[in-house]
Amino acid sequence: MRANLLRALVPVALIALAVALGACKKSTSSAGKTGGTLTVLNQGDFEHADPGAAYYQFDFMIDYATQRPLYSYKPSEQTKTADLADGDPQISADGKTVTVKIKKGIKFSPPVNREVTSADVKYAMERAFSANVPNGYVTLYWPLEGVPPKPTPGVKPISGIETPDKYTIVFKLTKPIGAFFAESLVLPATAPVPKDYASKFDKQNPSSYDRHQVATGPYMVRNDAQGNAVGWTPNRKIELVRNPSWDKATDYRPAKVDKINVLEGNEDTAAASKKIFTGSHMVTGDITVPGGALKDATTIYKDQFKNPFSGGWRAVMFNTTKKPFDDINVRKATIAGLDKTALRQSRGGPTIGDIAYHFLPPDFPGFQEGGGASSDQDFMSKPTADKALSAQYFAKAGMKGGKYSGPNANVTLTCDNIDPGKSVCAVTAEELRGMGFKPSIQSVPHEKMLLICGIPSKQPEVCPNVGWFKDFYDPQTMLQNTFSGKAIVPENNSNWPQLNDPKINAAMDKAATIKGEAARAKAWGAIDKQIVATAPGVPYVWDRQPDAESKDVAGVVNDFLSVWDLSFTALK
Repeated sequence: MRANLLRALVPVALIALAVALGACKKSTSSAGKTGGTLTVLNQGDFEHADPGAAYYQFDFMIDYATQRPLYSYKPSEQTKTADLADGDPQISADGKTVTVKIKKGIKFSPPVNREVTSADVKYAMERAFSANVPNGYVTLYWPLEGVPPKPTPGVKPISGIETPDKYTIVFKLTKPIGAFFAESLVLPATAPVPKDYASKFDKQNPSSYDRHQVATGPYMVRNDAQGNAVGWTPNRKIELVRNPSWDKATDYRPAKVDKINVLEGNEDTAAASKKIFTGSHMVTGDITVPGGALKDATTIYKDQFKNPFSGGWRAVMFNTTKKPFDDINVRKATIAGLDKTALRQSRGGPTIGDIAYHFLPPDFPGFQEGGGASSDQDFMSKPTADKALSAQYFAKAGMKGGKYSGPNANVTLTCDNIDPGKSVCAVTAEELRGMGFKPSIQSVPHEKMLLICGIPSKQPEVCPNVGWFKDFYDPQTMLQNTFSGKAIVPENNSNWPQLNDPKINAAMDKAATIKGEAARAKAWGAIDKQIVATAPGVPYVWDRQPDAESKDVAGVVNDFLSVWDLSFTALK
């Protein structure tokens, strides 16, 4: 999942400690009152408002309040909970068939209103394979029988999704990965979509269902009698109101506030953070408290500030298909010449996480196997720049004088236009300039940056503001969508370096079928090392997520998302 995300799996020893210290476990329910309006301050807007395409942290924040996927995560739990589903998935002995029952009596919001059936889940998952609904993960996570080899120009039926009755859905897989597939059913594309209502919108490219979507969760984007999302003004506001069709008896969410207003365009993130700390009934959305405001956050407002490990990384990524970064020695030289400590400092310093040396974060399966708190690659192994080593790799690339001196020195950086991403971009550009490059900055809103960096045909040479956080609790979700050649898609692409290494692809195919946490950690840790060796970019921090709330908010952070859980957060 893309950043601003996620809490890592806790190792067995830490789970035992957590049990022993049970009194210290944080609450998963808000102590606040019922009612009132919560205001969420945002920099930008949805990347994709359609749950079938959503793959950005803020999109998920809204989706888990408005939609009910088959499974989801309670705020402080790392084991999925049945949501739309009625109980655990049943997995066949050969791992190639997964059966899920869904709850009876769950209804769509107006104007659809009717009960959700298994056919609605089938259609929701089928539309995620359509080019009209650009999804970044289904081609990797859902190897269903009958899936198209590439996104289709419309929604096509998939034979591997069967609905023997209104409340049963059966998935037929081409690979024996039933347990892994079952974990992926927490993703928003499993939230039901009514074909009888949505098909007319899905015939358009892109689908316009995002402006007419219906909800199954406790909240909905305010709409009119025809289903038009009048509560969403792009880049200005999103208004969530209670879903009148939602039945609390079928859901674990308390959904205490009556209304949630997302106010967008808060480009001065320091001012927005201060407004939240000193104001009333407000929380951060996609805003990251910037470095300059973190001192006050951790001292004056420490009771209004949460800073959970996100279980992810942030990186400066190179486009390996474009010169000069198609040369691995140029990439290695550039990585060696970049100062990770300066990059982290530009984002906020040690408060926002540990220096990163590879792509599996601390306390996550495969972290130790991937190198632990270090790297065995010399160009990646130091927290600060190594100019001498950088010069050696530039020499291997045919450059004299210790810097880049080739014909492709002009490189574009597509960057966030506000802090902290703006500062990270500035540091990156300055250091590239010191290495002989001639960087130019394309400065855009965060969601626009993700769109540009996520379209391979439009992607620039460098994307300094990207990050990745697990889709669910498995190391495959940290590495496959971001570095598998099979993951490269025309839009909503997350393999930013466009890495397509046959050996890594084959290793991932094999590791995907491995069972058992220890064996999977070993296999994916080895793949993490292979990826680092190709020098696709510079991971510079294993991330924490700074979250701010007003003093009269009883906020609850969802560890899966590492941001406020809108269905649990309340007002005091």
